[in-house]
Amino acid sequence: MSIPLSRRTFLQTAGALALPLVGCGLTRSTGQAPGSRLLYVGTYTGDRSEGIYVYKLNLLTGALERVGATGGVVNPSYLTLDGQKRHLYAVSEGGQGEVVAYAIDPATGGLSELNRVSSHGSAPCYVSLAPGGGSVLVANYSSGTAAVLPVGADGRLGEATSVVQHSGSGADPGRQEGPHAHFIRPDPTGRRVLVCDLGIDRVMVYDLDRNAGKLTPNAPPSIPLAPGAGPRHLAFDPTGRFLYVINELNSTVTGFAYDGRTGAATAIQTISTLPAGFSGTSFCADIHLAPSGRFLYGSNRGHDSIVIFAVDPKTGGLSLVGHESTRGSFPRNFTLDPSGTLLLVANQKSDSVATFRVDPARGTLTPLGDLTAIPAPVCLAFG
Repeated sequence: MSIPLSRRTFLQTAGALALPLVGCGLTRSTGQAPGSRLLYVGTYTGDRSEGIYVYKLNLLTGALERVGATGGVVNPSYLTLDGQKRHLYAVSEGGQGEVVAYAIDPATGGLSELNRVSSHGSAPCYVSLAPGGGSVLVANYSSGTAAVLPVGADGRLGEATSVVQHSGSGADPGRQEGPHAHFIRPDPTGRRVLVCDLGIDRVMVYDLDRNAGKLTPNAPPSIPLAPGAGPRHLAFDPTGRFLYVINELNSTVTGFAYDGRTGAATAIQTISTLPAGFSGTSFCADIHLAPSGRFLYGSNRGHDSIVIFAVDPKTGGLSLVGHESTRGSFPRNFTLDPSGTLLLVANQKSDSVATFRVDPARGTLTPLGDLTAIPAPVCLAFG
């Protein structure tokens, strides 16, 4: 399998531009010393990458030490782990998409494939877990579909219990000729599932029947974004009152007040992720809040930076703190460790992962150590 032409072409063109976690202390059964944590890296395969890499992160120095790698899957770009860190689920981002289930060796962190099933779409690009871990949720970019896959007691995946097809188009004929589901996750109440669709400038909102594994349209059924915005990923603040959507095509973040009772959202603010006066080409990618909820971070591909915003806890409004270079090219996914003291960035086009220390009072980032060479990294997930 390979990335469908439309998505692959965009990635190549752009490349030419210069859930609950355990604590940081790990037991002896993991084969890790206290002060370290396993990190799984999803990549785009090909001539350079083997597949899913496993690293040990030193929480004091930020250094990454390779543990191993698992191959056999085309483009395991996005990953998620269950709450007990016993199983890992990866998309296979190709023309006929799949989701692959792995068992995690508790002694080494190594992966053993359990099974793989259809993602019911092409180019699956995001995977997450439903509340309780009974289902895996997957978003398929090229086909504009989202699916629910049941998880068995042994971690294996079953055939889809629900598949939804988006429809429509957006203002950008090159990127929004049809629906492009780019992100899927439950809301903080666990009663709904939100899907960012870049192609139709909407976050679709579904009611989730956890017992049946079914998605049905919520009322209201979606959250609109500005024409041509291209919503890509989203994040909730720790209280669940505020929702932030990062928009790939116009390089903005839109904040909303979120009503967990109804799934409705009211726009608060839209703010640029780029510095004033920047005139180059750039596309947003990922978004995360600090565990404290005080700071919001987003990645810029092209400007090659992490934007930092301070969050007003009363209004949910954002104010710019600054930008930090990712020390590489085309930053995709990034992640904060559960304590919020380290931030790691996957620089896809420069084949590197960068580690930063987070200032908890100011939200600013300080580079730590050397870059870690990892081919075509896309997603970072803590074990």
